[in-house]
Amino acid sequence: MPKIKTHRGAAKRFKRTGKGKLRRFKAYRGHFFIRKSSKQKRGLRRPGYVHAADRPRVERLLPR
Repeated sequence: MPKIKTHRGAAKRFKRTGKGKLRRFKAYRGHFFIRKSSKQKRGLRRPGYVHAADRPRVERLLPR
């Protein structure tokens, strides 16, 4: 059986943490910051994590 290739688009968007969770990057980080509140911008700094319902799909794209 051949090795499974990593989905290169997913590899650039998701990173695995030390405990095995999948870190994702947040949307709305690109531009138009003047119209976003300070609270919203502060929340966008922190990474998000892939929801448990979506994890199997993302993990299939990222074999270890």
